[in-house]
Amino acid sequence: MTTWAILPAAGIGRRMGSNTPKQYLPLDGIPVIVRTLQRLLAVAAIDKIVVVLHPQDDHWKTLDIPGGERMACTEGGQARYQSVLNGLRALSGAAQESDWVLVHDAVRPCVPVADIEKLIATLQSHDVGGLLATPVDNTLKQAGQDLVVSSTVDRNLYFNALTPQMFRYGLLLAAMERVERDKLAITDEAAAMESMGLRPQLVQGSKMNIKITHDADLALAAAILSQQANSLEVN
Repeated sequence: MTTWAILPAAGIGRRMGSNTPKQYLPLDGIPVIVRTLQRLLAVAAIDKIVVVLHPQDDHWKTLDIPGGERMACTEGGQARYQSVLNGLRALSGAAQESDWVLVHDAVRPCVPVADIEKLIATLQSHDVGGLLATPVDNTLKQAGQDLVVSSTVDRNLYFNALTPQMFRYGLLLAAMERVERDKLAITDEAAAMESMGLRPQLVQGSKMNIKITHDADLALAAAILSQQANSLEVN
């Protein structure tokens, strides 16, 4: 059984307000996507990584990324689900139905390697797969369109969805093709699996696994990377 990884990196980062896509912005002097790939490449169980790029990407070829035969590229689409689907189709002929595929956000460079390894180990015998997640800390309020609170939601029942998200190749391909065919609105791969009536497993991960969306997130990510580095030095 082979374990694959797909890294959707075809976005153009509209919310960052930068001419440079956020995955290529420097994070302590190293592009975000390079730091993210370093985390994936550090996981020995991952056999190959498919990076999904924008068709007009001029940044990727300028990077110095180790990986050799463990790395491959393909073109993405306008929406995230299209990029993930293109990545899955790029594995056609190589991946088996029961192989594992991890999908990870290119702009989550702080994911602990130990969390990825925990995800893989926890789900090895699972029929469907699952995702890293963290419990919601804040009190949750449900409101109407007028922003008047209608109820307080039990936060113990809710989790923040993170990545990687890891599913069987055949099931994930079928789910993403259904999203494309039926024009379903999803925000992650787990939602695609849920639309098939499947129940992904949550695996608790680290709150350090932040997603870089706004300028302030870069500074936070830099602080997290520094803390992680210091922790490794102590250990």
